[in-house]
Amino acid sequence: MAEAEEPKQHQQHEIKKTEKMNFSFSIWPPTQRTRDAVINRLVETLSSPSVLSKRYGSMPSDQASDAARLIEGEAFSAAAAAPDTLEDDGVEILQVYSKEISKRMLEAVKARAASGSPSDSASQTPVAVPANSEEISSVESESS
Repeated sequence: MAEAEEPKQHQQHEIKKTEKMNFSFSIWPPTQRTRDAVINRLVETLSSPSVLSKRYGSMPSDQASDAARLIEGEAFSAAAAAPDTLEDDGVEILQVYSKEISKRMLEAVKARAASGSPSDSASQTPVAVPANSEEISSVESESS
């Protein structure tokens, strides 16, 4: 009788082992903590000296905070409305979210610059961003 229970225990052990190996990992949707971190980073980017502020001017912190919340919310909604992909890990939808944030952030600073809103930066004159990608990369890495 003990011999009959031994294969059953072994079978249960194998099932548990297989269940442990069959886990899934998904990065979408982001947690609220992650979304808040994105908003904080947007506020910092919009209100601090950066490549964007050199070209389009910076925003006061309160305006940057409002704009960042709007940008993140719209990007999240757009990504959530995107069609599901074959992969269920969320990588593609996270890329949509990231691209939407970048697109909307650029639209916001361009619209603000075009409207002639005052800037926190000392210079109101837009500065041309270098066309050389190596120069852009070095400027971005220095500001990070």
